[in-house]
Amino acid sequence: MHINPQIWQWTALTLALMGCVATLVWLLGHRRPTAEELERERRLRLVSYGRLVDGMLVDAMEVPGTDASAALDETHAARLMLLYQYEIAGVTYECAQDVSTLSEALQPGLIQVGLPCSVRYQPGSPENSIVVAETWIGLRSAAARRETRHEGDFLRSHARIRRSTQAAG
Repeated sequence: MHINPQIWQWTALTLALMGCVATLVWLLGHRRPTAEELERERRLRLVSYGRLVDGMLVDAMEVPGTDASAALDETHAARLMLLYQYEIAGVTYECAQDVSTLSEALQPGLIQVGLPCSVRYQPGSPENSIVVAETWIGLRSAAARRETRHEGDFLRSHARIRRSTQAAG
């Protein structure tokens, strides 16, 4: 059976054209995540899979906004940064986290510098860490609102159950 070479050429051209159109539609319709969305995903990933280590809250400071949105939006004029340090395998890490967008989980006026804190870090990359996220707070002060401290409530109730079973046995 002999197929006309011209049919193969037209078929290949049609498929290539369809591929180009599909790629163009995808590029125009595909929205890239913003920097804030990427940061939120990073925090949620660390809450889900990050390891815990004890650290120390070294400083809390307001840094003037430098991006173009700061000039237009007064809420981003100053960024609240938490500076903290922790040690893993003999290496001391000192990191900062911008917590300006986490005002619903944190009361900035009640942050107390110099207190211990819990740090969540990525096991393969310990410099990737957080002390505050939307659903988790590692600060041990009055700055953390009670509604978001589900883990602490669970651990306290678990400890009470354990004490009552030990006393009974």
